[in-house]
Order: sequence, then structure tokens, then C-alpha cells
Amino acid sequence: MRALVKAGAEPGLRLEDVPVPRIGSDDVLIRVLRTGICGTDLHIYDWDGWARQNVPVPLVIGHEFAGEIVAVGPEVRDLAVGDLVSGEGHLVCGRCRNCMAGRRVQCARTQGVGVNRQGAFADYIALPAANAWRHPPGTDLDVAAIFDPFGNAVHTALTFPVLGEDVLITGAGPIGIMAAIVARHAGARHIVITDVSDYRLDLAKRAGVTIAADTSRTPLSHIMADLGMREGFDVGMEMSGQPAALREMLAAMTHGGRIAMLGLPSEQFAIDWAHLVLNMITVKGIYGREMFETWYEMSVLIQSGVDISPVITHRFAAADYAAAFETVRSGQCGKVVLEWAHR
Repeated sequence: MRALVKAGAEPGLRLEDVPVPRIGSDDVLIRVLRTGICGTDLHIYDWDGWARQNVPVPLVIGHEFAGEIVAVGPEVRDLAVGDLVSGEGHLVCGRCRNCMAGRRVQCARTQGVGVNRQGAFADYIALPAANAWRHPPGTDLDVAAIFDPFGNAVHTALTFPVLGEDVLITGAGPIGIMAAIVARHAGARHIVITDVSDYRLDLAKRAGVTIAADTSRTPLSHIMADLGMREGFDVGMEMSGQPAALREMLAAMTHGGRIAMLGLPSEQFAIDWAHLVLNMITVKGIYGREMFETWYEMSVLIQSGVDISPVITHRFAAADYAAAFETVRSGQCGKVVLEWAHR
């Protein structure tokens, strides 16, 4: 089968012919139809410091996908050949304290599909049946392919109640924009999203945010005044991983405000801890998706009319992966999808 492989400890990927993976008794074999390119995949492609420390080679990469089950292990009971599925890319140990307590998202020994376990940028992927999420018939394949990052957005957006609240989102990448779409659906009043990319700010505007702005040109204080906000933002969602963005968010929060932080900084940095303490601001780190409550929430949101397809801006055939990665690297895009097969 075809697979995008990180063949060696160097930049780049190769489209190679590799064996179809075998499945165990409680696994499913999935024919991959669509995949989404994630920032993590770009780190692996470029072979940066994080990738060198975390990714074994050779490895088939990729973790965002949708596909059709073509075979099931003898112990699999609730999935069948022909089911359309996506996959939860975090495989948990099941035995650590958090797993045993039902907090699987906090597993101490998580393995990542396409990071340290064979991934989904291939014609087929084998996955534990417990990690396969079945979609209702008729689900858009491109949307199904980005359920993994959609889950990050949903987990972040619904961490704190947003009904009637004013929400600030720093970072207008695909996950930030999807979080804004979810917050709007969940009843937020004003949703302000910030970024330095005019392309992504325009994409956020088309997705229905209240205001999308580059705060180096339009300060948050001016935006808040224009919206008639007398205090600060009630809920913050930090998606950028940029120190300046978190500092700006902290300064703009209301007394007792709450921040869900998904963005991953590349290095340590200082914040005004006295401001955080005196204003009783909560900052909660967000990683991945709740297994599997977030997946249920995602499916219900789609069924109730939430449309995340506007964040998908580019589609490429799998063989054109190099052009697809260059598009992601350029930043002039939303979500980029690779097509592996038709259903």
C-alpha cells in the first residue's frame, strides 16, 4: 500500500510502498479515504527539535483521518465492515491511575497515532476498535477527516460555560475558528478572535465571529469599548502558543475570568502572576479530547447544524502531498485535506 513515511532522521517525507498492517483480535482495519494535515505533521516533516526527541523512524505519519472499515478482529462486536469511522489518535494504557479512574485523556502513558505509532497517511491503518468512532451515514468525508482537531476545538470551547458570555480567542487557525463556531452555537454573546494573519482573520470573519482583529493595529481596549463591554472578557481560549497573546488575554479578562489554554508555547515565559492572583483568574491546560465525551459532543453538534466545512480551504490528492505541506507552511490556508480514495 502507499504510505507517507518519515524514513530517516532528516527533513522530508517519502511516499513509499509498505505492507498493509495486520490487525489483532480487537482491532479494525480501515481503508483511509481522507486525511487532514496537522501542525504536528509539519513539525515531523521539517524534523525540528521536538520531532527529533519524540518521533521514532521509520514511521508512517498522520493522525487526522476518515475511512471505511474493511476488516474486524474476532473480538470486535460493535463495529462492522462498511462503517465510516474516524479515530481517536491517543491510545491509552488502561491501567494507570487516571485511566482506571475514567480520566483517559490524562493517561500517563499515552501513545500517539502518527507520532510514535504507525499513522494514517496511508491507504490503510490498523486501530484498536475502542479508538474508532463511527459516523452516521451521510457524514461529509472531509468533515469526518478533521474530527480530531474539531475535538480539540470542542474540548476547549466547552471547558467553561459560554452561554451569554463574552469570549476572547487568541489564534485564528482552524482550531481557533472551529472553537469560535462552537462558542457561537453554545450561546456566547460577543466572540472576538485575534491573529496577525489577514488571511485567517478574514476566514474567521466569514465563520461568523463578532470581531476578528490584529491587535497591533486595533487594541483590545478599543474593541471592548466599541462592543460596550464595561468589564473584561468572561472566557478566554488561547490557541496560539504565543507569550504575547496570553499576556494580552490575561490583561483583558474580567475579575474571576477563566482561560482554557490549548496553544503550546515553544519555550518558557513570564506572566504577571500577581495580576492573575489578585483578579482570581483561572487558567486550565487543555490537551486532546475527552474520551469519549467530546466525540459524542462533536457528533451531536454536527447533527444539530454546526458547519465546520468553511475552515477546510484546500484539498489535494495524496500524491500531491508536497504541495499540500507547502500550503500549510505558507499559513495562507485553513484546514488542508488529502484525498486517498473514493467511497
